[in-house]
Amino acid sequence: MEFNPKVVDIAEKIRDMTIRGAGKIARAAAECLIIVARESKARTSDEFWRELIETARFVNSTRPTAVSLPNALRYVLIRTYKGYVEGNSVDDLREIVIMSGEEFIKNSLAAVERIGEIGSRRVSDGDVILTHCHSTAALNILLHAHKQGKRFKVFSTETRPKFQGRITSRILAENGIPVTLIVDSAARFVMDKVDKVVVGSDAIAANGAVVNKIGTSQIALAAYEARVRVMVAAETYKFSPETLIGRLIKIELRPETEVVDKEYTEKYGVSVLNPAFDITPPEYVDIIVTEKGIIPPQAAILVLRREFGWFTSLSKKLL
Repeated sequence: MEFNPKVVDIAEKIRDMTIRGAGKIARAAAECLIIVARESKARTSDEFWRELIETARFVNSTRPTAVSLPNALRYVLIRTYKGYVEGNSVDDLREIVIMSGEEFIKNSLAAVERIGEIGSRRVSDGDVILTHCHSTAALNILLHAHKQGKRFKVFSTETRPKFQGRITSRILAENGIPVTLIVDSAARFVMDKVDKVVVGSDAIAANGAVVNKIGTSQIALAAYEARVRVMVAAETYKFSPETLIGRLIKIELRPETEVVDKEYTEKYGVSVLNPAFDITPPEYVDIIVTEKGIIPPQAAILVLRREFGWFTSLSKKLL
């Protein structure tokens, strides 16, 4: 089918990482469904539902690892599906989509603030903290701690090949937090100076494993070796319901040209492997900070059962 041009534009921005970060991706996905609801020319509820589902599947195809993306879409779809099977009119379904999408966006932003408040309690005066990539939730923990008057220093990895860590270090510096930018491979070099590791997450599996920017697992391993605590910031919509039924989280492979230009690979016959994420085992994670409280990674399955108890019965009808 032909998709709304505004939706296509957002989808392409998600795909090429103009829109980046699990929370921003999730909110953009919800916005796509809101756009469809407002601008759809569907005359029947069947037509409207098909357009909504096809759009959701199109948007969902843009980033295979970011669990926040399908979870945002499902948040809207499950509420709309209930109205659809009950025989609601097109106008009623439009209203459900718009209200659900706006509610998700509002809750998503509130979750980041709440995580900042909760996680900041685990930051102490005099801490040296290592962070990786650019996570709004993880960054918010540090910003909240700083606003509380706590004084600490941060090592921020630059996060190759897209250098998201430079965004993190800039924001920290702009807020008066002492920060040192390091190359990714220097994480173990500085670990003996570090008190805590604070990172975000793109997905949490049922067993508590954390999927995050490539390099996270190596940092967590170095922290485990050095007996440094690892804190993960994750909104509950980043928990993966698919892992409840045994599916694995697919790791996205990004284009070679993010690492080196095409001329290099063609001239020397070099191939490039560019995974965007890796998986940190739960035994290398001390706590996961969610908007609903702090849990050990082993409690991830309880969050999934509470938040996504509907998943197995409706998953095939949705995404």
